[in-house]
Amino acid sequence: MKIKTFALVALVAAAGLAQAEPKQQFFPVLSGRTGPVAPNATPWANGHNDYMKLVNARGGINGVMTLVEECETAYATDRGVECYERLKGKHGGATVFQPLSTGITFALTDKVPADKIPLITSGYGRSDTADGGVFKWNFPLIGHYWVAGDTVLQHIAKKEGGWDKLKGKKIAVVFHDSAFGKELLPIVTERSKMHGFELLLLPVPAPGVEQKAIWLQVRQQKPDFVLMQTWGVMTPTAIKEAVATGYPREKMFGTWWSGAEPDLKDVGAAAKGYSAVMMQHGAELASPVVKEILDKVHAKGQGSGPKEEVGSVLYMRGAVGAMLAVEGVRAAQERFGKGKPMLGEQARWGYENLNLTQAKLDALGFKGVMRPVSTSCADHLGANWARVHTWDGAKFVWASDWLQADEQIIKPLVKASADRYAAEKKLTRRTPEDCQS
Repeated sequence: MKIKTFALVALVAAAGLAQAEPKQQFFPVLSGRTGPVAPNATPWANGHNDYMKLVNARGGINGVMTLVEECETAYATDRGVECYERLKGKHGGATVFQPLSTGITFALTDKVPADKIPLITSGYGRSDTADGGVFKWNFPLIGHYWVAGDTVLQHIAKKEGGWDKLKGKKIAVVFHDSAFGKELLPIVTERSKMHGFELLLLPVPAPGVEQKAIWLQVRQQKPDFVLMQTWGVMTPTAIKEAVATGYPREKMFGTWWSGAEPDLKDVGAAAKGYSAVMMQHGAELASPVVKEILDKVHAKGQGSGPKEEVGSVLYMRGAVGAMLAVEGVRAAQERFGKGKPMLGEQARWGYENLNLTQAKLDALGFKGVMRPVSTSCADHLGANWARVHTWDGAKFVWASDWLQADEQIIKPLVKASADRYAAEKKLTRRTPEDCQS
């Protein structure tokens, strides 16, 4: 009888502990705090993690607390896959992965359908994954490389007085010699055919600390503009070589992985005039969300990194990525159970049914930072807006109005590439019934 009584007491105690345990939603982080991209990837991770702490300070996702665990990839694809395998089943199962690497994204794209875990790849990865009819689990939310390439070329054309003014011009493309760098090429190639400008393609082997031969070609070929698709130490190296070569920084334009403070701070005033297209946000030091993070996270000694980086370009990109991850879960809760942790498969539905109106974004602290995001089964992008900022010698300042990528050009490129992938992998497009699941 005593044994039975003890067992009953133990069971009651265990049930009480189970009820007391907080409800958690696991968001793994594939970080790059070491290696050639560390100066850029570190603020991204800090921004992501600080926003997740802010969500908890606000009461969680309808009471469900966020849980973050990092695994260091050093931007290496094999280590990224190892981290994915290590983290995917922890803490009740991963909600979503954000690889912060195109190479890792390519490797995981074939894995996630079986594991039923979505990928958010805002601004990187496979551009064709905007086609949700083929890529059910991939979400390049708010931007991919073809949006970046199209909008930065629009900006150049506008500065020159129209697309017709680019005819006969030469544009050099300095790009990371990897899947990441090459992803830019389809859109710039398409635009060059349409508008009659010449492309000079200059691949740079990783990590990109030796570029003298590249910039010797720039000096010899004298392109009218240089477009950069670089990342990590490759970007400041390129800008320093441009300074040494005497190539005008006003003629240099980066995509959004080539235009943050770590890229320019060591060059300083010599980089004045360099521009880069931004995936909506830039440095947002005065934004409501930054003020709230400083008040509710850093003021309590819980910041993930130095206070002075809060609101910087890549910190904001991490915060935006975290916000998108959280809001997908919030959307999923509306269907599968408010206040309950969501499985990866349920979160996937949420990312496919995002409806972040301007009012919602403003309420989350992103007023003036972002425009509305709306996804669907067919559209895993959700928004295709960008802006350009320019380095004034000490900081970035906005240099353009909002630019919208031309879907009449990009959508056919996306569909053609997605169809090729489907044929290669022997996949069929999703049915209307599947779009409801």
